[in-house]
Amino acid sequence: METLLNRYRNITVLLMVIFAQLVLIAVQVRNDQDVRMVRVWSITAITPLARVLEAVRGGTSGFFQNYILMHDARADNRRLQADLDRLKMENQFLKTEISTADRAKALVAFQQRTQSRTIAARVIAAGAGASSRVVFVDRGSGSGVEKGMAVVTPDGIVGKVIAAYPTASEVMLVTDPEFAAGVVSQKNRVVGTLKGQGQSTCKVDYVPSEEKVEVGEAFFTSGDDRIFPKGFPVGVVRVVRASSPYQEVLVEPSGLDRGLEAVLIVLEGVHQAIPEVAPANAPIYLGTPPPPASGEQAVQPAGPVGTDADRLLEKYRQIGAAENHKFGEGAPGTKPPDFNIKVPPAGAGADAATPGRGDAANPATVQLPAKPSSPAPPPRGQ
Repeated sequence: METLLNRYRNITVLLMVIFAQLVLIAVQVRNDQDVRMVRVWSITAITPLARVLEAVRGGTSGFFQNYILMHDARADNRRLQADLDRLKMENQFLKTEISTADRAKALVAFQQRTQSRTIAARVIAAGAGASSRVVFVDRGSGSGVEKGMAVVTPDGIVGKVIAAYPTASEVMLVTDPEFAAGVVSQKNRVVGTLKGQGQSTCKVDYVPSEEKVEVGEAFFTSGDDRIFPKGFPVGVVRVVRASSPYQEVLVEPSGLDRGLEAVLIVLEGVHQAIPEVAPANAPIYLGTPPPPASGEQAVQPAGPVGTDADRLLEKYRQIGAAENHKFGEGAPGTKPPDFNIKVPPAGAGADAATPGRGDAANPATVQLPAKPSSPAPPPRGQ
């Protein structure tokens, strides 16, 4: 190294002198923006290295920071998911409690409203048969339950007791293929027998083809089976198919619409009337017109109040009175009244009601054609 410096000593000294002069020039000289050239050269030379160092530092710091944040985010996600599941369970529990309370309230209200003596029971189990539709309730012979008693809800009938044990009872649902009950339609009073099909719908047998059963019509118990008291709702007709000699009527039982949790066992049934169907054209009440304001006269209706048929009948009556014609008494071949004449408005004066005495002030006055006068008899002796 020393040999190399000794050999190129002059050149090295010259380069150092030149570099020192450039530095001095750069310190003294400024660019167009009044910045020293030495500062421009220094920043230009250091900026790429600083950019690389900053990129390495930022990437390393961001990697560790993002990893730690992601780790915390996963922990927060697991915690929030657990809280969400807990809240869902609490919400479902509260909904079930509210539904149970509503059902219990409905059962109490139904017990107070019905005349039959009933006892509340809760469904505790379901039958194991594939095609059977039976449930077990927590009321048995110890509570006065006997075989053959009806089981209902405020929405409709549910089934009947087929076995009573000391602390529980077995109930056959209306959808069981072995179930049967006497029913009657609400609107047309069509009598039939409700039978289960093992499905969600039941059928009403022995409905003659000439009887009228409509879709949407409700069925009620008829009391003929000596199990269900008369007047309990059964269900609504969904399908009616014409057949001979009996129609095919499918009914959706209303007692099973909202599931089975609590039921009522009828200990002593009392028959009740089947509610009447509300008429489609129920009368509409119209109040009296408001009184006239001060200084105004009450406006009288221009014609008779009523339906179109009433107004037409009143018009014919006025035409007959104006022409002295009595409807139903004219002999065959007589001239009928002229229905094209104008009739006087209601409340018109006597002059307006008199045929042939119209004036310009009352254009609605009846104007009848003048009858031709009979020729005068010839003088005697001609």
